[in-house]
Amino acid sequence: MILELAFWVAAALIVYAHVGYPALLVVLARLRNRPIAAQPPSAGSDLPSVCLVVAAHDEDSVIERKVRNALALDYPPDRLEVVVASDGSTDATVQRALAAGAHAVLDLPRAGKVRTQDAAVARTQADVVAFSDANSYWRPDALRRLVARFAETEVGYVCGQVRFTGGEGGNQEGAYWRYEMAVRRLESGLAGVTGGNGAIYAVRRQAYVVVDERMGHDLSFPFNMVKRGWRPVYEPTALAEEKMVPTVEGELARKRRMMSHAWPVVLRGGMLSPRGYGPLYALQIASHRVLRYATPFLHVVAFAANVPLVAEGPLYAVTLALQCAFFAAAALGRFSRLRLTRLAYYYVLVTFSLAAGLWDYLRTGTPPGWEQPEGTR
Repeated sequence: MILELAFWVAAALIVYAHVGYPALLVVLARLRNRPIAAQPPSAGSDLPSVCLVVAAHDEDSVIERKVRNALALDYPPDRLEVVVASDGSTDATVQRALAAGAHAVLDLPRAGKVRTQDAAVARTQADVVAFSDANSYWRPDALRRLVARFAETEVGYVCGQVRFTGGEGGNQEGAYWRYEMAVRRLESGLAGVTGGNGAIYAVRRQAYVVVDERMGHDLSFPFNMVKRGWRPVYEPTALAEEKMVPTVEGELARKRRMMSHAWPVVLRGGMLSPRGYGPLYALQIASHRVLRYATPFLHVVAFAANVPLVAEGPLYAVTLALQCAFFAAAALGRFSRLRLTRLAYYYVLVTFSLAAGLWDYLRTGTPPGWEQPEGTR
């Protein structure tokens, strides 16, 4: 009885986290939808001032292109300041950022991305602070579309959409990211997003939160905004492009590092405390973050409980066969060119990265610094 309960609960939660939750969001969106997009204003006089911050560590191979991309944005030049904050770079990042025309370049000691961003924010009086990675390139109208959402007075945080290029080495991150963006769009139309991305986002200056240096903005900002009375939203028309890690094995290493920063947010950063959440946002956090991150452990429970249950009848023989077939397809996906097997392989490795990131965090802690994923520049 206990094994059966463990198996069915674990299996049901896995299916709910990946399929049931998005389906529930679709139903809720039809019952209670909020606008998810705003037309960018055409007049420059009523646009807020913006400081676009690019935190960079040893980015001399891309920083000139990034600065030129930022300066070319369709935004009034007198309302936009481009700031490159160098986090202890040992290469020519500072010199090349200056040569490319950045309005300010901060040559800071190595302190990690979050503290480097904090230093840049502390020196600005702009109405809005936008952030981008050094290897992310924005469409010309992206900043206008981000900023347009702040016309909604309750909005404190806006993340845009990043589109990945490359992936010829078999990385299926693009397919996963399209799924993730669909979920994010639904969440945004309801209680607000539960996560962002470092490639393209903006914060109302008065809503900026100084978070733990190990935790980063992507996961910390959205729920902290909600706790402080702001709404975090997703603007899908604000587009950036970024080169993905070429191989799925490289993506595993990237996500493992990301999860070593995400787990402190979940376990110690206040995400699990429902204080300040409405019921709908609490449901989104539980479904999209807590259950999603628990997936590798749920798979272990489902498989371990299923094995002895085979003796209980043919149903459990079928469920075990289905699990084995899926893992066999994932193993085949390491070498196969078939899309389905590659997706299975990607899913298994990325799911493993959730548990591996927790292991890294518990074993060695989370350093505040960050390194470039290989092949993304």
